[in-house]
Amino acid sequence: MNIKQATTIDEVIQLLDEIIKESISKQSAIGLFTMLYREVTVKIKEGIQIGSFQNGERMEKLDVIFANRYLKAYYQYKAKEKASECWEFSFQQAETFWPIVVQHLLLGINAHVNLDLGIASAEVSTAENIKDLESDFNQINIILSNLVEHVEKCLIKIWPILTIILKLTGKIDNFFIDFSMKTARDGAWKFANEFVRTQEDQREACTQKRDKRIAEIARLVSNPGYFVSAVFKFIRLFERGDVAQKIMNLKIIEEKEPECVVI
Repeated sequence: MNIKQATTIDEVIQLLDEIIKESISKQSAIGLFTMLYREVTVKIKEGIQIGSFQNGERMEKLDVIFANRYLKAYYQYKAKEKASECWEFSFQQAETFWPIVVQHLLLGINAHVNLDLGIASAEVSTAENIKDLESDFNQINIILSNLVEHVEKCLIKIWPILTIILKLTGKIDNFFIDFSMKTARDGAWKFANEFVRTQEDQREACTQKRDKRIAEIARLVSNPGYFVSAVFKFIRLFERGDVAQKIMNLKIIEEKEPECVVI
């Protein structure tokens, strides 16, 4: 199995571009999160270049370790080898018809932020200095949060009745807020602080335990209850454009606001 790994942030972007290109050619929904993640990585690279982070060298190291966890899971899945459970579920859902765009994005964010980001943060830190990373850690998530919130607003703008229905059923808090980036960020930071203090010989068991927990969240994202799932299926039936078009519409055009996903 050829698991491609990056050594620089430029290589991360290059490898993500390869996955996006393949996803577009094969109409694979895996490319939806990958495109979002690529745009986040570009913004992180820009932030490093202009000094937005306290420690640019550490940030690039973190970004590469973080990305390599996604790349490893992707290539394991493509080789039909066992990836982490939460990524396995996310990739499997990408092969099914029913998830809407936001669900695909949330599944990727759930696995990458709730599992991978905490581990990567611990790997560039020690128990004594991890506090120094917190500001830069939050900056990463602000970038991701801003992009995701825009995509969610696009969906609600196109389907305004969805907001009303979810509010009436009390489900909007459970779905859109419980899986918000603030929740994911706070959970990932707490996990990073726990993981960095975990003994080396216990880290694999700790990772597996966390993975199972995050996989449970993924299943809830995929199936948020009978009524909400029915609404999402209704939305999915009337989505416009193929997967390749949706992937490209997640790409941010320089100097402009990101355009809404075509659905």
